[in-house]
Amino acid sequence: MRDGRLPDGFGVRIDPRVRTLSGGRVLIGGSPTRMITLAPAAAAMIGDGFLRVSDPDSATVARRLLDSGVANPRPMSTPSAADVTVVVPVRNNHEGLLRLVRALRGLRVVVVDDGSSVPVRLPETAGTDLCAAVTIIRHEMSRGPSAARNTGLAAATTDFVAFLDSDVVPRKGWLEVVLSHFSDPSVGLVAPRIVALEPEGSALARYERSRSSLDLGRREAPVSAGGPVSYVPSAAVVVRRRAILDSHGFDEAMHVAEDVDLCWRLQDAGWRLRYEPVARVAHDHRVTLREWFGRKLFYGTGATALAARHRGKVPPVAMSRTTLLALLLTASGTRTGLLGAVATLAVTIVRLRRLFVGLDHPTRLAAVFAARGFVGGAWQLASAAVRHYWPVTVLAVLCSRRIRRLAMAVAMAEGVRDWAEHREPGGLGPLRYSAYKRIDDVAYGTGLWMGAVSNRDARALVPRLG
Repeated sequence: MRDGRLPDGFGVRIDPRVRTLSGGRVLIGGSPTRMITLAPAAAAMIGDGFLRVSDPDSATVARRLLDSGVANPRPMSTPSAADVTVVVPVRNNHEGLLRLVRALRGLRVVVVDDGSSVPVRLPETAGTDLCAAVTIIRHEMSRGPSAARNTGLAAATTDFVAFLDSDVVPRKGWLEVVLSHFSDPSVGLVAPRIVALEPEGSALARYERSRSSLDLGRREAPVSAGGPVSYVPSAAVVVRRRAILDSHGFDEAMHVAEDVDLCWRLQDAGWRLRYEPVARVAHDHRVTLREWFGRKLFYGTGATALAARHRGKVPPVAMSRTTLLALLLTASGTRTGLLGAVATLAVTIVRLRRLFVGLDHPTRLAAVFAARGFVGGAWQLASAAVRHYWPVTVLAVLCSRRIRRLAMAVAMAEGVRDWAEHREPGGLGPLRYSAYKRIDDVAYGTGLWMGAVSNRDARALVPRLG
């Protein structure tokens, strides 16, 4: 039921970042930012920002609010844990597997041993003291994590399947929170927040606690290509079995970014996906410099395969041509360039104002959103310059002293901004954080360029301009 009606009792709450105008009839928010106009009767249903489904009309309004990204779900019921099979792919991590299985008391578990050098064995008590039931399936030769997950999926018969890697440990209550989202019949996948198993340690460990590629942040969100949460990692994810079977499971030809590919195929098939940071699963992060750098580089190589499979969904930069023009004119640093940027923004404001005709202060609204687009685009370009396009930036720095000063300012400003957004109590200060962030970006960008060169496919490096 990909388009199934939301059940009575299901609630939605307007996101606190959404701007409400005209007595609640106009909502501006979401990502990308959009304007939603509601009929008076629909606006009256929302009241103080919360709507509870009670009939077909309220279900329709709630669905529109969810799909536009201006509201978040507040489910009212939870499927039973008895309806879940946990699939654990593992290769040569017996200690991590035992640690995980001990945290899965009462659950049905399928362990897929993907060609471990020593076959996986669990204590004889695993089926009683630890889990409701444990089944071990072995691949004699390693076939990769995607194949291992598909093998476990084929063995599952429950309505829901949780995929957990052997280096994670779920926190108490995680499954109940995740499962509640499946009371929406159109939801095909839900993921918890992944946090550090050992939050203390070296400077690198503290950086990774704040900025792990697996940790998608504190804010709940729909999972959608191009959105704030564009994918969720397969290290910990729960799926509706019918949804993933209809989408043919994980792509076994992919050994990196297979989780991103699955998310986008489910989205293309019409399923809705959610990220739920209240539910937490701890991950044993790689915190030796060599392993950490190699993993970041490995992630970067996946962009080429994604760009080939999902055209236009992997751009380093996505913005309007007018925003890009204004930014380039500003970056020129000349008086003519600055005047041109102002003129370009003025044209943008005039165009946006037409959307706000009939609302209070339409010119002010247009100016606010033009400024937001300009600032957001500036941070996009700054991030891409030091991450996706860092080899180009280095070449430009070698050729121009002015570009060198600009690049240094961008690298520092982007790092400090990222620190302010992701910092955690007891974490690194802005300078050391920024230094690790630059190494992180170099690793990912190197993998991105390696993938593009080895596959002779540069689509993952092409910006998307609207």
